[in-house]
Amino acid sequence: MKKIFFTMMLALALGACTDQFEDANTNPYEISGESLKQDFNHVGAYFSSMLGNIFGHQIEENLVAESFADYMATPTPFVSGVNNTTYYIRWNTYWNRIYNSLMAPSKQVIEIAEEDGYEVFAQWARLVRILGVSRLTTYHGPVIYSNYGSSESTVFYDSEPDLYNTFFTELDKIQEVFRANEDYAGMKKFDASYNGDVGQWMKLVNSLRLRLAIRISKVAPELAKAEGEKAINDPAGLIMSNDDNFTISLYGSKLYLAIICFEWNDTRMSAAMESFLVGLKDSRIDKFFQPATDNSLYPDHPEYPFKGIRNGAELVAKDDRTSFSMINESFKSITKRNYLEAAEVYFDLAEASLRGWDGAGNAQENYENGVRASFANWGAGGVDEYLADDTSTPIDYNDPKASGDVNDFVARSTVTVKWNEADSDELKLEKIITQKWIAGFFNPNEPWADFRRTGYPKIPTVYKNDSSSDWGVIPEGEWIKRMPFVEAERTGNEEGIADATQKLGGADDISTRLWWDTGGPNF
Repeated sequence: MKKIFFTMMLALALGACTDQFEDANTNPYEISGESLKQDFNHVGAYFSSMLGNIFGHQIEENLVAESFADYMATPTPFVSGVNNTTYYIRWNTYWNRIYNSLMAPSKQVIEIAEEDGYEVFAQWARLVRILGVSRLTTYHGPVIYSNYGSSESTVFYDSEPDLYNTFFTELDKIQEVFRANEDYAGMKKFDASYNGDVGQWMKLVNSLRLRLAIRISKVAPELAKAEGEKAINDPAGLIMSNDDNFTISLYGSKLYLAIICFEWNDTRMSAAMESFLVGLKDSRIDKFFQPATDNSLYPDHPEYPFKGIRNGAELVAKDDRTSFSMINESFKSITKRNYLEAAEVYFDLAEASLRGWDGAGNAQENYENGVRASFANWGAGGVDEYLADDTSTPIDYNDPKASGDVNDFVARSTVTVKWNEADSDELKLEKIITQKWIAGFFNPNEPWADFRRTGYPKIPTVYKNDSSSDWGVIPEGEWIKRMPFVEAERTGNEEGIADATQKLGGADDISTRLWWDTGGPNF
């Protein structure tokens, strides 16, 4: 009997201990799942990485869009001087960054947020997706979007028309949710761009919609007009002040361009930037770049001591041109980058006005406001004199480190700055896109798209064209049109690539125009 009683008491004691086991063995300093939910960390913690990976680095941006848009050029004869900058594709990795570091985590965020009822975070993640993939599609054309995350052995790509329709539909839903939650405070802790201000994100939604509408304005004019007018007339407004610019934090990292320029000596001012900025007497030049360190390089414009390198230049040794203009020293301390700013919105409105979109306003006012916004954003002076200049034009280029006419070019553009209402719409568009290109320095993706779409600004061709049947031939006097689909997809998703190529409407090479790059007249 004593033995049975003892056993019963022991069982009760153990039961009592077990009842308290979880409390007794919980680390008071450990963050629980419930705590994470209370602080939104389980969905919010992903956003810094997703946003931080929208931009690329050297082989994803500097040697692709930044080179093809003619902002920066390399003094380095990479791979014996035959590389992306001479139209032979050696590097093609932006796809990997977008899918590995943006699409994958955003899928997790959306699933968790929708399961737990955090609709604002789900739509925020969808917006970040569009911010990234709307750039990626300007590289390749069709991309994987609607079918992302499929477990099928073949994953099919979205055609470009379907992709843009999906973007616009998703932007509708995002804006609807944001509008219903304008006072929502949950994003603040994770938002280095707008400090959790939903109203500011709503302006970005409208401004992004306007950007995408302008991009497709030649190929789908009715859809573009409808979406552009929706953006323009939405009560949340557009980004029309530099205080509203959408910037993405570097989250403590160094600016990629500063690393490439100052630490690796692998990039310098382009000859096209020299031609336009010096020729137009543009005071933003010393905000963008530093004077060349060799004062013998610019005898034709000693009052502007800057020197650039022609893209696709014939290069022998890296040291020959490292004395050419670096980016401004201040780029070493930059902590964020503009993704979409007021200047671009004004230039988009100026083009929208030329195209007759309701609510776009006056083309001249928008054009001049765009120039003023850019000058103010860079802290440059003399904007009134600049806007009144109707005589200065881009200058010809001479490479003082090459013999004869090697790397030289005659300026293709005779554009001036001053607006003239008597000009044709075509010349007005050239002025708008030229200024949009200058203002877009440091954010090359959309200017590269604009150049392919409109033919402006009239930048020089690459000097050395090494395109071949390997990646596609760019005819003499023409420019690269796109990046090919990535090799991993070519070998691991063959049926998907075959379908994507059919949707592309041409061969999977660098000479095939994207959907919105019609090659036809602008008006």
